[in-house]
Amino acid sequence: MTTKLSAAALPAITTAATPAYDRGSLTAGIVHFGVGNFHRAHQAVYLDDLFATGSDHDWALVGAGVRDADEAMRQKLKSQDWLTTVVEQEADSSAARITGAMIDYLQPGQATAIIARLADPAIRIVSLTITEGGYYIDPASQKFDPTHPDIAYDAAHISAPKTTFGLILAGLIARRAAAIQPFTVMSCDNIPGNGHVTQNAIVGLANLVDLALAQWVEAHVAFPNGMVDRITPATSDREKKLLADNFGIDDAWPVFCENFKQWVLEDNFPAGRPALEKVGVQFVKDVAPYEHMKIRILNGGHATIAYPAGLLDIHFVHEAMENELVSAFLTKVEQDEIIPVVPPVPDTDLGDYYALCQRRFANPKIGDTIRRLALDGSNRQPKFIIPSALDRVQRQQSVNGLSLVSALWCRYCYGTTDSGAVIEPNDPNWDRLTAQSKLAKDDPKAWLAMTDIYGDLANQPAFVAAFSHALTTLWSLGTKATLERYLADNL
Repeated sequence: MTTKLSAAALPAITTAATPAYDRGSLTAGIVHFGVGNFHRAHQAVYLDDLFATGSDHDWALVGAGVRDADEAMRQKLKSQDWLTTVVEQEADSSAARITGAMIDYLQPGQATAIIARLADPAIRIVSLTITEGGYYIDPASQKFDPTHPDIAYDAAHISAPKTTFGLILAGLIARRAAAIQPFTVMSCDNIPGNGHVTQNAIVGLANLVDLALAQWVEAHVAFPNGMVDRITPATSDREKKLLADNFGIDDAWPVFCENFKQWVLEDNFPAGRPALEKVGVQFVKDVAPYEHMKIRILNGGHATIAYPAGLLDIHFVHEAMENELVSAFLTKVEQDEIIPVVPPVPDTDLGDYYALCQRRFANPKIGDTIRRLALDGSNRQPKFIIPSALDRVQRQQSVNGLSLVSALWCRYCYGTTDSGAVIEPNDPNWDRLTAQSKLAKDDPKAWLAMTDIYGDLANQPAFVAAFSHALTTLWSLGTKATLERYLADNL
C-alpha cells in the first residue's frame, strides 16, 4: 500500500521527513530555470533546510523552463503540489525526505507570464541548472556563440524569446523600464567560471539587441560564480519502485542521490540572498580553486571511468569501481596527470578529496549509470578533460593517461562496445561524432580535426602522438588489454 504524494497526504507519511515549516508562509524570491533532478537534490534541499530553521521564508522557489520535457516535469510536480521526495543513500543506509521549497512552476512557452514573474520586485535571484550544453558555448574557445540560430531568433524577438537567456534578458529589460533593481543571476551548473560564462551569454545576447542595454547589464547585474556538487542519477522506474517498496510513497518523479553535498558561492548578491550559510553553504571571495578541484578531479574522474566501463559493458558506476582495471585506471590518471595540475585549494588536501571521490563513486546504493556519465561528451570533454591535458603539454609533461581517456571517448562514439553491443546515441552531436570516429579508426588525426572541441590541444604534437597511439592500440588489442598496458607503463 502506497501513499500518493500531495500536501494533504503529508500528515499520513511516517516513513520520510516532511517539511518542518508552514508552506503557507512561503513567498517567492527565486525563479529557477531547469527543474531537474540535480536542482531538486541540491539547491531545493538547502532551501528546505533553511526554511526549517524558521527564517527566510520569502525566498521560496518558482520553477521555469523552456523545453518540452520541462512541461512534463511541471505536470508531475503540479500533481503533487510541487513536493519532491529526495532519497539520500549510502552503502549502509537510506533515508527519505520530502522537500517543499518550491511553491509554483511557470508554464514553459508562456513568455509573457514568465517575463512578468521575472519583473516582480519580490524575485531577487534567478538561478539556472540548464546543463553544460545549455550555455551556447563554442567548445574550442569556451566563449559564448552569438551566431547560434536560437540566440539570433531571441535577438530579433526579445519581447517573446524562446531561450533561457532570452527570457532572463527580457525580465531585466522589464525591470530596467520600471526602475526595479535587477535580480542576481546565479548559475548552478558544472562550468568553470559559471558566473562569468552566464554573464557573457546574457551580455552577448544584449549586444545583439542594443549596445546600451548590454552596457547596463554589465554594469548593474551580478553573476556570482559557484561550485555545486552532489551525485544525482536520473530517475527511472527502478527508483520509483524502490521508493514505493521501501518507503510506501508514490512520487511521480522522486530524486535519489548520495548523502554528500557541497555548495561554494561567491558572495555577490546586491539584491539580497537567503542566509544559506546557516545550512552549510560556503560563501567565499574566490570560487575558482574549488571549481578547478571539483571539475577536474570529480567530473574529470567520471569522464575517465565512463568510456572504458561503457566499452566493457558495465552498467552501473559502482560496478565500474569494482572492476580492478577501471578503478586502477582512474587512480593512475588522477594521481599521475590530473591532480598534479590542480591549483591548491584553501584548507583542502587534494589527495583526501580524491579519496572521497573514490568512496562516492563506489556507493552501491546510488544506482548511477555509466551511460549518464558518458552523456554529452562533446560538451563535457572540453571542460573536464581537455584543459588538464593542455596544461600538461604546455608544461612538457606526459599525457599518456589523458590521451587514452580521449581515445576511449572516440572509440565509444564508434557506436559499439568491445563485445559488439550497440551503443545508443548518447550526445546531441552523436551523428557527427560517430562519423568522425569511423574516420579515425584508420586515421586517428581525423578525430582531433574537431578543433571546435579540442582547440589548441589538437595542434600539440605530444598529445596528437599519444592519442593516435592509444586509439590504434584500442582498435588492435581492445579496451581490456590497452588498460593493462597503460597500467604497466607499457602503452
